[in-house]
Amino acid sequence: MRAAVLIVTGPTASGKSALALALAERFDAEIVGADSRQIYRGMPIGTAAPSPADRARIPHHLVDFLDPHERYSAARFVEEALRALDDVAARGRRAIVVGGTGFYVRALTGDVALSPAFDPALRERLAHEARVHPPQALADWLAALAPARAAAIAPNDPYRVARALEVALAERTGNGRGDVTAAGLRARGIPYRKLYLDAAPEVLAQRIAARVDAMLAAGLLDEAERIGAQAVAADAVGYREALAHLAGWSTAAELRAQLARNTRRYAKRQATWFRTEPDLEPILTDDALAEASRIAAALPGWR
Repeated sequence: MRAAVLIVTGPTASGKSALALALAERFDAEIVGADSRQIYRGMPIGTAAPSPADRARIPHHLVDFLDPHERYSAARFVEEALRALDDVAARGRRAIVVGGTGFYVRALTGDVALSPAFDPALRERLAHEARVHPPQALADWLAALAPARAAAIAPNDPYRVARALEVALAERTGNGRGDVTAAGLRARGIPYRKLYLDAAPEVLAQRIAARVDAMLAAGLLDEAERIGAQAVAADAVGYREALAHLAGWSTAAELRAQLARNTRRYAKRQATWFRTEPDLEPILTDDALAEASRIAAALPGWR
């Protein structure tokens, strides 16, 4: 019998990666990433990607493999994540999916419709709207059409707002396709459990502040300058602020405050998304390893 898939998610800086590593070592598992920024090569600092040492301890999939200028989609993620999960299962090992991109997690389990195809006329219309209207106008449009999708996307992320609008409008007109959803975990009969690492707001704020300091000390500014503003991946929280600082728009103190504030806002958007996530089981950070281990030990194929 194929082992169930354990999914570990939660807001940024909640400790997902450390928990997944500990669980993987305890249960002889491999890790499949579900993070829309850790997929990019050469961005380990700003995306808090697993370190080379972590990846040497435990095999990781869908991490650090894509050029920062290349676009990626949830449809492609589902296809490649399922392929990785099949590969792990074929070698008789267990799999832990870990990441904070809620839309990826929901798409993988099959709880959201995806539209891998696109309508050229609709895309051109949205490109025109983006040229003549401020970003907030399109973000407001998305919020009216698809509040759950809008909650997971920063209003000043024009590419992802436009793509989400494209999918939402296609679904409303009946042109959206659900081909990828049909290949999700549930449709394929693969059992899974979804755990949400729930940190108290004050604890999360402290962790975010510590992460910001660590990123700056590790060379976030150099990394942002190397990636450049034109990279698709540069719209992630941290890179915009770092590039603005390098252009002289903020002091070092202002940069640190902006990074912490915007990361907290991003974590809040993640929490908003996960409040509507089906079948999600919250576990507290204080006792996360013990509680997650208890749940994992009861999964099919994990005993």
